[in-house]
Amino acid sequence: MSTPTRRRRTPKDELLPLSDALVEIGISRATWYRWRNRGFGPEARRTPSGRICVRRSVLDAFKDELEAA
Repeated sequence: MSTPTRRRRTPKDELLPLSDALVEIGISRATWYRWRNRGFGPEARRTPSGRICVRRSVLDAFKDELEAA
């Protein structure tokens, strides 16, 4: 009888509060809203509690795009 193998869980893609994401990018909240209205910037979601959050993977991909430009 073979022993069951455990699947390793990958860490969940963490949600960062908008304020933390803005600090990492280095922009103000006003700039983020301006970018959002123009269709630029990382995709953000509103949580059921009403907070605006950005997924870590989305933020990292956006920062990579900024560096490539």
